[in-house]
Amino acid sequence: MNHIDNIKKLFSKNFVENPLLETYEVGNIHISSGFIVASDPLISPDHSAFTQEFPKGDFPVLLHKERESNCIAYAEIVFDKNEIADNWSLALCDNQNLKDLKDEEIYGYLVESGMGSLMDKDSQTALNKLEQELFHKKGVDFMGIYEEFFHPHFFDEKGAIDQFAILKPYDKESENLVAFETGYGEGFYASYIGYSKDNQVVKLITEFIEIGTD
Repeated sequence: MNHIDNIKKLFSKNFVENPLLETYEVGNIHISSGFIVASDPLISPDHSAFTQEFPKGDFPVLLHKERESNCIAYAEIVFDKNEIADNWSLALCDNQNLKDLKDEEIYGYLVESGMGSLMDKDSQTALNKLEQELFHKKGVDFMGIYEEFFHPHFFDEKGAIDQFAILKPYDKESENLVAFETGYGEGFYASYIGYSKDNQVVKLITEFIEIGTD
């Protein structure tokens, strides 16, 4: 079974029915431009957005954990909970072509920090702007965008480590992003787009741990 077939079996319905997975709704992501970036924001702050234009608005983000390991196996944005995702395609960035892939090869993004993210292109711009502002403000005391921005959001009120966070580069602005631990850590991870019968975008999925359906 190839990756697309497995994704289709897991996510075509409007709920995930697999005893190996546990699902959490973590909040809404704001999509303003319609172009979404999936990346390790610490090593690829300027990663390209997908070429597919997505619906604009606020949409729920679901994280699906592998029960056995408690690690995040899939990140999902749901654009239409009332539609079934009948058709699936590998999500592509500029200069990527499915015809160039062989057998089970994939396009995706590299994770070296153990953290992945989903955000609108506008949110990526805001995050990079914040990093530059903090760098110029703090100078030699600037500890990097993880310590300055991401780190506090991954701990709850009791100091326990959280596996995900929804963050806003600027509190008074609408741009936000969701950041999360990626599977077992470092790796190269693909994303998939689910479409309805009339070719409307229904879901976006990033896979970190492949959960079999057979």
